This record gives sequence, structure tokens and C-alpha cells, in this order.
Amino acid sequence: MEQQQKNQSSKGRGTAANPPNRFERIEYLPILDPDADPASPAKTQFLKDVSRSLLTTNDSPDVGFDASINPYRGCEHGCIYCYARPYHEYLGFSAGLDFETKILVKENAPQLLREELASSKWQPKVVAISGVTDAYQPIERRLRLTRQCLEILAQFRNPVIIITKNQLVTRDIDVLVELAAFNATMVCVSVTTLDADLARVMEPRTSTPANRLEAIKALSDAGVPVRVLVAPILPGLTDHELTSIIQSAADAGAEYAGYTVVRLPYGVGELFEGWLGEHFPDRKKKVLNRIRDMRGGRLNDPNFGTRMRGEGVFAEQIRSMFQLACRRSGLKAGARELSISEFRRPDDAQLSLF
Repeated sequence: MEQQQKNQSSKGRGTAANPPNRFERIEYLPILDPDADPASPAKTQFLKDVSRSLLTTNDSPDVGFDASINPYRGCEHGCIYCYARPYHEYLGFSAGLDFETKILVKENAPQLLREELASSKWQPKVVAISGVTDAYQPIERRLRLTRQCLEILAQFRNPVIIITKNQLVTRDIDVLVELAAFNATMVCVSVTTLDADLARVMEPRTSTPANRLEAIKALSDAGVPVRVLVAPILPGLTDHELTSIIQSAADAGAEYAGYTVVRLPYGVGELFEGWLGEHFPDRKKKVLNRIRDMRGGRLNDPNFGTRMRGEGVFAEQIRSMFQLACRRSGLKAGARELSISEFRRPDDAQLSLF
């Protein structure tokens, strides 16, 4: 089974494993090609998503927003710890390599967004982009769906929070500046580590840590509010970097800061364990034990209030370290409050021109 699940190279991917879908009773196993190059990385497939709506809502009290849009499902960034991996199982795929290589694209996302914002049923509120998967993953450079959605949000002056690990967000500074003029945007840049080598195997297709800091600087210099997210923190692997990440982000111009502790729902825990065994066998036991210490003896805690930060001695140490780092760097712990006061519905003539 191990060999069958890892018939592709993990080069450039978070994982080469493709564990069974927990909802499916039938499992398809690949037939290994003896002539295939074992070093050849798995290719990415882009599939059409036929969703008929774009805006989704949630009532989770600990995510900071209750409306979001995601132009893509699945994420080529391939972050091994990504809590969104299990969502791919609802589509009939695996939370493993499928999540990184089978990307569903909502080609009509801009049109759907415009229709939903124009509807009298829409009550203006902050919308998050990338609440699940990163809207600035590599394919966005070519398809520009996130860019088009941002332009529509700017036209309606509907406030938007962006969460990303990709420097590509700086491409859209012109639109973000327009929104910032109405206190209607904030960009959250996730920085998990300053170690480029660690990032390369942990988040293989994201921007490098240095490029993310450059993105913070470019956005800040343009007048766009930036929040650094030290997210997620991996206890025993990256927690020692918390202070230096926050200081580096402050030096680059960030104004706000936040953090979360890694959570490993469903099959993500097994994938993460395998990744640790491959890349950090000497630290595997320590990292997993730290996570369990913060998660009531488990690798995942799904409960609101504790799932983002954890519990216990190590969780308290991280919280104290974060607060101290924010005081020393001058960053505000928390997020900027955006305004809906300038929301408007352009008339049909303006929409047709847009």
C-alpha cells in the first residue's frame, strides 16, 4: 500500500501519499509503470468547478469573518499541514497528493460575485478571500480570477480581507489601494518560518519567506494595512521563530499580528506524521508529543475556542511569547476593523462598463 500510494515523486510537493478518501467505499490504486521516471513530479490538473454561487457563510466564532470566497478548490502550494486538505474528500478526491494536483477552478467566479453583491439580499459585510485555499496560488498568475473578484469588490466598495502566503498579491496593489481609501481592506500575510530550506519542504510552492516579507513592505509602502499571521505554529519545529518573525514583519511595515497553532484534522495528521518521518525523523516524536500536549492528547482539537490556540503549558508559553513580541515590535495584536459605510450598488450602466 505504501508503495502504491507513493508512485509519484514528492519533489516539489508537500506529500507524495494519496491515502483513501474517508467517504468512499471503493479505493482505486494506481498501476505502477516500470518505465516511469520515479523522480518525475506529479503534474497538476485544472478542472472546471460548476458551482452556482460564490459567497459562502459560516458561523464559526473564532475565524474573524462570516463570509468568504474561494475562486479555487485545492491548492498547489502543497502545505503539508493544511487544515483544508480534508475538504477535497467531499469532491471525491484524496486529502493527499490530489489536494495539490487536482485544482478545481471557478471560471465564473467574478460573474457570480457581481450578481450576488448586486442582489438586494446581500447585506454588506467583510468578505474574506482565501478563507480555505489560497486565492493567490500559482495558477492565479495566469487566470486572474482573484484579481477580477477584487475589482468587483472595489467597485461595490465592499470590505475584504485577504489571507495569503504568496507574493503575487502585490500585483493587485492598485486595487487594494483603492479599497484602502475607504478603510475597506487588510492583507494578512502568513509567515510560518524564516528558514527558506524548511519552507521549501513544508510549503513547497509558496513564496519564499524573504519574498513574503518583501510583499509586506510593498503593501505597507503603498498604504495598504498589513497583518502578519504566524500561522500555523508547529510546536517543536517553528515555535522558536515566533519572536523573530514578528520583528521581521514589523520592520517590513506590518501593523497587526496574529497566530494560530497547527491543527491536523482527519487524514492531515497521518500525512503530517509521514512528512515528519521523511524530513525530520529526529524531531518527529518531540513535535507530535508537543501537539498532543496542546490538544488534549490528540493531534486535533475541533472545539471552538481552543482549536486555534491549543491548551496547556505550551499553549500558554506561545501566547505569552506572542504578546511580548508584539509589545517589543510595536505591532497590534488582533486585526483592523474594516468599514462597510461606503458600500454601494453601482447602476447597470456602470456594471456593463466594468
